Amino acid sequence: MDCLSRRDMEASGHIHDDRIMIECDITVIKEPQVAEATVVVPPSDLSVSFGKLLESEEGADVKFIVQGEVFPAHKIVVATRSMVFKAQLYGPVGEGNRECITIEDMQAPVFKALLHFIYTDSLPTVEDIDSNEKEMMKHLLVAADRYAMERLKLICEGILCGSLDVATVATTLCLADQHNCTKLKDACIDYINSSDRIEEVVASQGYLHLKRACPSVFVNMWEKKKVTKSQKILYPRY
Repeated sequence: MDCLSRRDMEASGHIHDDRIMIECDITVIKEPQVAEATVVVPPSDLSVSFGKLLESEEGADVKFIVQGEVFPAHKIVVATRSMVFKAQLYGPVGEGNRECITIEDMQAPVFKALLHFIYTDSLPTVEDIDSNEKEMMKHLLVAADRYAMERLKLICEGILCGSLDVATVATTLCLADQHNCTKLKDACIDYINSSDRIEEVVASQGYLHLKRACPSVFVNMWEKKKVTKSQKILYPRY
């Protein structure tokens, strides 16, 4: 490779004031920029679809009769949600008429609310069930226990825990004891023991029913009250 002398460099015009000037072209090749697409996924409408299926009665293959009112439904849906219904509709327990089943000892609005939960996994509004919410929750809790629907039972239990009052706490406590609702039972006992209204509770009609139907509850109530009192004792400092 031939080397250029300073004289040649100066003659070429690339040297100015003892500095060499080099000119070059640079080409930058970029990857094509593709904007990331934002995909908005809507929430699941599965429960809405099943709710519409219940309302339309399309493809219904079983009828439940409650207090003379007929409720068409779908065997596979009901059986999937409740092992008790599954045994009644597909197992040896339900041998006989599996297309028309009469439900005893239940109000029609309660069964309607039960079916609504089976299809949609949610409670209907108070307007839809046409009943007092607290009383409906008690009846639904009994229905949930009867048909082994634990999630519904816990939902009802939670609502009742937050709506205790002097007039109904005794009957609610009896209900909790009869259907093995531990949280609700403890909430009722704490409410009675912690309030200054125990005389009002004793005077309520539900208290008499509680004494007759659930005498063992009183043992738990007084023992818990005793523990609560002992925890409040202040010991002197030495």
